Formats: sequence, structure tokens, C-alpha cells
Amino acid sequence: MNILITNDDGIMSPGIIELADRLSERHNVLVVAPDVERSATGHAITIRTPLWAKEVKVGNRMIGYAINGTPADCVKLGLLAISEIKRDLVISGINKGQNMGIDVLYSGTVSGALEGAVMDTPSIAVSSSDWSNPIYSTAADFMLEFLETFDVKKMPPFTALNINVPSVEREDLKGWRITRQSRRRYKDYFEKRKDPYGNNYYWIFGEVVEDECSLDSDFCAVKENYVSITPLHAIMTDKDYFEELKEQSKGWEKI
Repeated sequence: MNILITNDDGIMSPGIIELADRLSERHNVLVVAPDVERSATGHAITIRTPLWAKEVKVGNRMIGYAINGTPADCVKLGLLAISEIKRDLVISGINKGQNMGIDVLYSGTVSGALEGAVMDTPSIAVSSSDWSNPIYSTAADFMLEFLETFDVKKMPPFTALNINVPSVEREDLKGWRITRQSRRRYKDYFEKRKDPYGNNYYWIFGEVVEDECSLDSDFCAVKENYVSITPLHAIMTDKDYFEELKEQSKGWEKI
């Protein structure tokens, strides 16, 4: 397959290099990624400044193109401008740390995949679940094997897969589960400090609030050493509440 790879950790991050190296064994890979880390940028795109695409080499080895923008920018450029080859798949990652629960709203990694889905290209986000000790090789090996059996052409429009791989050795993975996005989130708070001039500034911190650990939730699967595979949709309408509101709003049209 012709695969476009991006991330939010930056083009020189170990995760994206590991993924590109492994997938290049069987696929034609193009790397287009941010020039610096763009974590937690969500689905932002750049509209008021130009985007630069610079070739990145280590020695004589071509790594890919570094972009002074967000992961979503990188996907747009990779699919529409940098290469004339039509891409069969977009993969965003391998991210350092998990993207589960409410993380997906903030994640540049997940947004890179969703941008691909919006642009009618099958897309996958992949993360290694440990911030302090991500084992990228396990996630890269899993993705190479997964693409041998999974038919990306059958993915529905506007849908991306969010894959979280436990940070363990490959032989310690128990398998994989199809999961739902959990309610795992953060209880945020700010620490107030002062700079040398007496001005206030703030650092944000957060404590994890975990959803009930049901078997079909993303974080529970990863916690038990299963790869979590969660389908996400770019169209965010709450269908159940949509129908409820339609019932509640009967007669409102006259107001």
C-alpha cells in the first residue's frame, strides 16, 4: 500500500521513525510530520501563515518532510500537495503515551487520523500506552501484522481507528479487542506561580478519572495487555439525543 505517516510528537520522534522503518519493509511510505512537537493541538489547522515543507535527512537517509504546522496540516499537505501518488492509508503515530477516553478530543495524533478520514482516506491513529517507557517496537510490529489481515478499503466514510498498544514486549500481548471510547478523563487544576517580576502564571495539572473498567472500554483492554481498537467518527452528532430533542421540541417551530 501507499501509506502517509504523520504524528504530533515531531518528525524526529522515535515513534514515527520506528513505524516508518517497519512499514517500509512491505509498503511505500511517505512521512509528513510537524517540525517540532505539537501534542494536544487537537484538530487545529493553519490558515493565516504559510506552511513550509522541508526535507529532513539523517546523513544520506531521507526521513521525510517537516512541516511548520499541525498534524492536520501535515495530512492535508501529504494528501494534496507533496506527493502525486494517491495514498491508500493514513497512519498517525506512534504516539508517546495513550490516547484513550477524552484524550481523543485534544490529541493531535488522533486528529491527524480523523483529518485523513474527512479527506476520504482510510486512517488509523496508533499510540504506545506508556509515557515514561513506550515500547515502540511492539506497536510497530502489531501495525505491520494488523495491516496484513485488516482490509482498510472496507472502512466507512468519516471513520478512523484509534489503536492503543500496551507498552509491553510483543510476546506479552494477550491479543486485541474492539473497544469503545471510555469516559476516562482528567480532573484539572492549576498551580499558580510568580515570575521574577511579580506577574502570575499558571501550570495546568490533572488527575486521571477512570471510567468503570468494563471489558469493552479502551483503557480496560490496555490495562489487561490487550490492544485496544476503537472506531471513531468525525461526524459528532449525538444520535440518541437528536431523537430525544426532536420529540421535546415539537411545537417549538412556532415560537
